Amino acid sequence: MRVLRSPLVAACAAMATMAAGPPEASASKLTLVLDNGREVRRVGAFRRWDEDGNPRKPVNPKAKIDSPEVDFWAQRGERGAWVFPDLPAGRWDLVIMVGDRVRIEGFDYPPVLEFDAFFSHDTPVDEETRDSVFDDIRKSRHYENKVVPLSIAGDGKNSTVRVLVMLIRDQETSYEADMAGAATIRHEIWQYTNRYGGWAKERRTRVMDRLILPRDELRKWTWVWEPRLGAIVVEESPVTIQYTIPADFSAKKLPGLYPY
Repeated sequence: MRVLRSPLVAACAAMATMAAGPPEASASKLTLVLDNGREVRRVGAFRRWDEDGNPRKPVNPKAKIDSPEVDFWAQRGERGAWVFPDLPAGRWDLVIMVGDRVRIEGFDYPPVLEFDAFFSHDTPVDEETRDSVFDDIRKSRHYENKVVPLSIAGDGKNSTVRVLVMLIRDQETSYEADMAGAATIRHEIWQYTNRYGGWAKERRTRVMDRLILPRDELRKWTWVWEPRLGAIVVEESPVTIQYTIPADFSAKKLPGLYPY
């Protein structure tokens, strides 16, 4: 027997479906297994960018260096494991807080201009390009008195590169009235385009963080960037990552901020 539905019933059903919204995105388990992780205090996960590479939430200038504003904190497991039991599907960067004033953070290379794609950490950039772009960054003038290129990736065609840049002002600032000895630090992704054989910086950037804190405190921190902890794609299957915490940061093998 054929069941007939009136237009009114069909319309109500459609409205109910719309009100319910789209189905929830899938989630999966992400496990970070750490060697030499006895002093690890917390492990967190950021989902900084949406599918188009746009920031998922505004940068908070009141964020604290010792308390990253992550989307999720992991649960401590056994044998060095830190577990995110239900991490939504997407691209994730992890952060590891170690002992006293050590922050190890993953990162991604999101699109800077519209309709561009994410860049992979594994795409090589030749030494000449790297030196040229890094030299331009170091010589450019900014409000910050320390502008340091940390890491670079390209599109594989030698036409576009992106750079993780650290910008610090630890000289006198306009924030002195609110915080004695105030300093600022932020990290951005910059894009350079190859134009007629020369590398030109795009005006638009992607800001990852922006912090204000006493300069004496800033100078005590180790805040380094680890590509192996970034751009982690979570889909339906569980993901396990193994990572060894550096035994000695004085060698400065990872790019970033070190006590000075």
